Amino acid sequence: MVTGEPGSGKSTLVDWAAAEASAQKVRTLRVRGSEGESGLCLAGAHQLLRPLLGAMDGLPERQRLALHGAFGLGTAPETASTDPLLLHLGALTLLSDAAAEQPLLLLVDDAQWLDLGTLDLLAFVARRLDGERICLLLAAREEAVPARFDRDFPHLAVGPLERAAAVQLLDAQPTPPQGRARAQILQQAAGNPLALIELSLALAHGRTGPAGAATLPLTRRLKNLFAAELPALPADTRRALLLAAAAGTARLVDVLRAAPDLAGLEALLPAEGVGLVRVADGQVTFRHPLVRSAVYQAASFSERRATHLALADALTDQPDRRAWHLAAAALGPDRQVADALADSAEHSRSRGGHAAAATALERAAELTPDLQQRAERLLAAARSAMYAGHPQWVADLTARVADVTQEPRLRAEASLWRGWALGVTLAHDEALAVLLPVAEAMADPAPALALGALSTAATSAYNSGDPFYQGEFARICARVVEDDHPVDAAWSHAALHPHTQRADLLLRLERAHAAMTPDSVGEIAAVGATAWILDETELAVRLLGQAMDHLRRTGTTGTNATVAQALALARFESGAWAGTQAAAEDAFWMATEAGADNVTVGSSLLQATLHALRGDHEAARVLAQQAVRGLDLRKSRSLHVRYRHALGLAATVAGDHGSAYDLLRATYTRDFQPLPVHYHASVYYLGDLAAAAVRADRIQDARSVLEAAQYSLGPTRSSRVHAVVERAAALLSAPEDAEQHFLGALDDPACTQWPFELALTRLDFGEWLRRQRRAAEARPMLSGALEVFQRLGAQPWAERATAELRAAGAPVTVPTAPAAELTPQERQIAELAAQGLTNRDIAARLYLSPRTVGYHLHKIFPKLGIRSRGQLRDALSPDAAPSP
Repeated sequence: MVTGEPGSGKSTLVDWAAAEASAQKVRTLRVRGSEGESGLCLAGAHQLLRPLLGAMDGLPERQRLALHGAFGLGTAPETASTDPLLLHLGALTLLSDAAAEQPLLLLVDDAQWLDLGTLDLLAFVARRLDGERICLLLAAREEAVPARFDRDFPHLAVGPLERAAAVQLLDAQPTPPQGRARAQILQQAAGNPLALIELSLALAHGRTGPAGAATLPLTRRLKNLFAAELPALPADTRRALLLAAAAGTARLVDVLRAAPDLAGLEALLPAEGVGLVRVADGQVTFRHPLVRSAVYQAASFSERRATHLALADALTDQPDRRAWHLAAAALGPDRQVADALADSAEHSRSRGGHAAAATALERAAELTPDLQQRAERLLAAARSAMYAGHPQWVADLTARVADVTQEPRLRAEASLWRGWALGVTLAHDEALAVLLPVAEAMADPAPALALGALSTAATSAYNSGDPFYQGEFARICARVVEDDHPVDAAWSHAALHPHTQRADLLLRLERAHAAMTPDSVGEIAAVGATAWILDETELAVRLLGQAMDHLRRTGTTGTNATVAQALALARFESGAWAGTQAAAEDAFWMATEAGADNVTVGSSLLQATLHALRGDHEAARVLAQQAVRGLDLRKSRSLHVRYRHALGLAATVAGDHGSAYDLLRATYTRDFQPLPVHYHASVYYLGDLAAAAVRADRIQDARSVLEAAQYSLGPTRSSRVHAVVERAAALLSAPEDAEQHFLGALDDPACTQWPFELALTRLDFGEWLRRQRRAAEARPMLSGALEVFQRLGAQPWAERATAELRAAGAPVTVPTAPAAELTPQERQIAELAAQGLTNRDIAARLYLSPRTVGYHLHKIFPKLGIRSRGQLRDALSPDAAPSP
């Protein structure tokens, strides 16, 4: 018995079962209940059995006559046609005979509308299927499961989709919703698949509500599904329901205060009787958010306006809520209501509710008579929408500023936020075309605004990777006074010249770190990003972790996505791979929800890289290719080289060294003097490129790449870049020169910040030493590399190190780590629980239900050989510990 609310996907599951049965040569008989035929005795049974009725002649006579009589197929003695036992036995025999020839699947959809005679027959058959090659699958609405099937048979509840799956379904629509509407659909549909599809369809056809509207407009299909009982209810009941729907909370007292003339509880009883609402513990809870939407939209505007005014009168002690109800009732611009909404927005913003603040400010702008103030409120709404992570919403808001003001500074600020909205997608050139003119125009009259535009543009310039922008930034930065804004200045310079101006940039980083405001998440994230790009990885992990913690507390989804991806990259480089997986998945789902394509692709590529490093080259290849499908990455060079690197690692693990080299070689141009495709990211792949060249016998070509790369780097290199270049040089050098390069790659203690890269160098050096017949010197190198590979779960490299150690004459015992038995999702849950998060916190982070988290923990403890959450930290590998 499959149960679920209307639109939950029961019929889709029934159709899927039919397709599976057909593929497995199982015969399928189907019936679908119909409200119009629910009073016709045995109408459903006839529909189900009709394909078999031609075989009735083989039945025992009395059973045959009973079926003939029941279905009106011929004359039969009255006693036979009215004997239920004979009728049921006849149906069972008919089914059993058919199943003897070919297995049968009986599919029953909308069982709640079957006639009672059919339900009796199906219940009789269902209790006698033991030993038969017959399976019965029924689907019904959860509140209307037929009594004959409500307890004696296994039930499968089709609950709402989890957030991640709901996002995937939205993206599968012909016109996927974006921005604020996307978040509204996710909230209003509450995981109902049909609602997600229908609301997306309504949005695609231009049916949208006003700013701050309580609900999105529903399609007729949804209204019929979720509030079909509404017209038949008494007038007082419909009025009480409208008050509850418009109130915005579930408190029964709001209904009672707004309509003292109504007998509130008694008025709601008919609605509770038909299952639209549940009244308990002082709360009026709608069966589903779409019931609330249907009730609200079924009322006329005058009814809704009167309801909001009544609620506003009852909420004089709650100014924020009162302002919203007055706004919903407003007939045109109203300064007092607009001011009240702006105050409400400030309250929301101070609590971290940026989406609510943006919604209030947008509506306040619509109600503001003064055009200048309207533009300012639209900009404030755009700023909050940016923090809430809705780029399309930001673009919509800023586009309206130009219609209401000609003031240069306001228009420049609107362009700044519009540029940000473009930049978090893959439209980097378009973003820069908007942002750089703003920075140049504001350099003298508003240097703070100019630097803000440059800082925002720097991210797009980095993602683009086009060297052209390095010159443009240098030209504009020379005109801007930077002294009062060291944080923006540090990132603006670091993002464009990370390798060639390192000495100056380290001083800028130091000044920015000292000047950043401790509670400014934007400044903390910017300094963390600057530290990351300059290979100050430990500082980057710490600062980006602080920013992420702050953002989680305030629930700013879209900004979370960009910071989560930066944190994931920093953690990956620092060797905290379990934390990397969790952060990358967080970033992916938040970015997918917000429409931040740059993060969606980047986080997927990072996950693909992790799959490759852990030995699952096929999953890595599929995930990477899915991430970029349909995209042109030529104008997003940072993602392009990361994509090639992920595929190159996958090919390396698969043993296809020729393809691995070609893929890694694509991170540099094919010019006579090869240039990095991306001026920052390409450099870090030199070691892997050299390793692939050795195995693919492409050493001469790889040397040309290395020589050109060394020439392009500045005189001051980070410890990490120095180690990468020296490793590549060691692998590509003649035997008499290799050792000095290996030692050069290992001589800086700072390289322990990047344990995987350090272990790769030790592995390569250990192999070289063994081949030089210096086994005693090779063993410590190989042992150190093996320990890191095992800790990180880099299985292919652990196997190489193990084989080399054995060849060097060292006995190797491969430890069995209990944590390795965990699935990726179990590992995430275990890591978060080890950090002290509750099941509810973990569920919110991973878009699961608390019950699902508890179920996974119940499986995790035995796998790790522990009994309590307090033992998780010690049971997990070191890299699962929370980052500082």
